[in-house]
Amino acid sequence: MSGWRLLLTRPAQESAALAAALAQQGIYSSSLPLLAIEALAETAEQRSVLLDLKRYCAVIVVSKPAARLAIALLGRHQAIVPAEQPWFSVGSATASILREQGLLVFYPAQGDDSEALLALPQLQQALAATATPRVLILRGEGGRELLAERLRSLGAQVDYLPLYRRVLPDYPPATLYQRVVAEQLNGLVVSSGQGLMHLSQLAGESWPALAKLPLFVPSPRVAEMARAAAAQCVVDCRGASAAALLAALHRQPAPDF
Repeated sequence: MSGWRLLLTRPAQESAALAAALAQQGIYSSSLPLLAIEALAETAEQRSVLLDLKRYCAVIVVSKPAARLAIALLGRHQAIVPAEQPWFSVGSATASILREQGLLVFYPAQGDDSEALLALPQLQQALAATATPRVLILRGEGGRELLAERLRSLGAQVDYLPLYRRVLPDYPPATLYQRVVAEQLNGLVVSSGQGLMHLSQLAGESWPALAKLPLFVPSPRVAEMARAAAAQCVVDCRGASAAALLAALHRQPAPDF
């Protein structure tokens, strides 16, 4: 049995899957979703883009919610996806959702980030296959620009299609701190920069106390944000998957308190 007792903060469905994976390894966890997925109202632009996918040499899906919402829209409008069109995701979980629909999907075997995705030979081949490559990125509202900037530097035209926004669920004051104390939790897990911001926002005046706990983050970028927010023990999992978190937990001894 592991000494770790973790607070999970992903959206409810993802927290449940992560909790199950942790439980198989004897790790206790408690879920308090700090990101709720709110689908954006369907627009004429969404329909227009998804009904003309043949314009794109590649489609990149940045998250599981984006994958689920895109599939729902495609089905609702009976959109035709070219059989040879390559789709890309950062992680295997998003890829699995897309592959279940018969899409041709690629993702990096090592590394859950934009850099690993950009290094994929299949993506480079897709960009090189046409003189004027055009890429569609399916994502949430207000996502990072790094991926698009790098693609543009490679000569691609990039279109965004936002499908959802992430919001902080409405919790009573002190919910976060009370959960940590009541269940004697000794580690916090966030899966994104926005998740980190919601964590500190909900913590409020209790953040200085919670910031002493080990904080598991998915990337160097979020690790930087966490240290800037005064988190005292930041553990970069180098990925957002359950496997990446488990590897980090095995490297990091549980605190003795």
